[in-house]
Amino acid sequence: MKLLIVGSDSWYVQEYRQFQHFLGAQTRLINSYGVSEATIDSSYFENASIKLSVDGLVPIGRPFANTKIYILDRNLQPVPIGVPGELYISGIGLTRSYLNQPELTEQKFIRNHFSFSNELCTRLYKTGDMTRYLSDGNIEFLGRVDYQVKIRGFRIELGEIESVLGQYPNVQNAVVVARAEENGSSGLVAYLTP
Repeated sequence: MKLLIVGSDSWYVQEYRQFQHFLGAQTRLINSYGVSEATIDSSYFENASIKLSVDGLVPIGRPFANTKIYILDRNLQPVPIGVPGELYISGIGLTRSYLNQPELTEQKFIRNHFSFSNELCTRLYKTGDMTRYLSDGNIEFLGRVDYQVKIRGFRIELGEIESVLGQYPNVQNAVVVARAEENGSSGLVAYLTP
């Protein structure tokens, strides 16, 4: 095998090292990161020689060509190296909108005040992912800013499920959480009060 690309924002270094051990020296191992709104992959990490904490996550790397990534604070200002902020994506692969969802489009796609008017990258996509720049220029994924979880590759808004459950007449309160199972898979658990 010459190339193995793993698409994961949360991939532990220990797993990354295990993959490296099983693969031959000629195999390139890449961790890719992205969202559907930006043509799936927006950044990648490939560097077997960098020292990574075994307990930490593999970086999501650096942006692909024709993609720009910004890590911004709540005032939409760039954060310095090492400071957490929300990840925003811009580039020619960014979709124009959500189909028939103008309110969501307006919320998630904002004007890119870092671009010039003659550039193609006039919009930023608000990913909802917390990240930070590492000192070597790679980006580290830290988690979500909201209650969205990923299970088997699907993005799930826990609040939406809680809202639907709360519509049942016999349910007064509902809390939904993602829970890891012993076999390594994840599932959802709902707690209800009558």
